[in-house]
Amino acid sequence: MYEGRDATKGETFYRPLGGTIEFGEYGSQTVIREMHEEINAEIKNLKYIGTLENIFTYEGQSGHEIVLIYEGDFADVTMYDKVVVMGQEDDDRQFKALWKPLADFINGQSLSTQRVCWNSC
Repeated sequence: MYEGRDATKGETFYRPLGGTIEFGEYGSQTVIREMHEEINAEIKNLKYIGTLENIFTYEGQSGHEIVLIYEGDFADVTMYDKVVVMGQEDDDRQFKALWKPLADFINGQSLSTQRVCWNSC
């Protein structure tokens, strides 16, 4: 999960890694490309799960997104042993990604109203 902060709300939030589909690109291709670009990881066994629509507020600005959800596996199984993975956005900003138990989100412990959605893992 990407760990982010909304300074306006004073909240830390988590969202799965992913990004924007480029013109002419299928959702599954986006997942593969984004995981490579963001954390230099290869993904395999992708399976489309569903679609979410998310209306949110981040840093005081309203947002609206349609999210394609995929399930997949890291080709390098050592990724599952890492506590933290440092990633990089397109604009060279670094971010921290970490594993969060799914139960935290189900129980609302890590749940934020901002982008708790998934278009890649």
